Amino acid sequence: MANGSEKYWYNTKTEQVEYGYESPSIDRVGPFDSAEDAARAPEKLAERARAWADEEARDDAWGSH
Repeated sequence: MANGSEKYWYNTKTEQVEYGYESPSIDRVGPFDSAEDAARAPEKLAERARAWADEEARDDAWGSH
């Protein structure tokens, strides 16, 4: 199994795909197995955020009937 230095990352500051630890960890999302997966990071993050928001809304509504 490859460590993070041998994986792809999405840099949220530059909005670029990187290979390995090119930038500070606070600016990176990942790791990803391919550059293509890393390039899709923003849409994956948005999907997860929507799912979490939907789940929280269901939790908040639970028992309020």
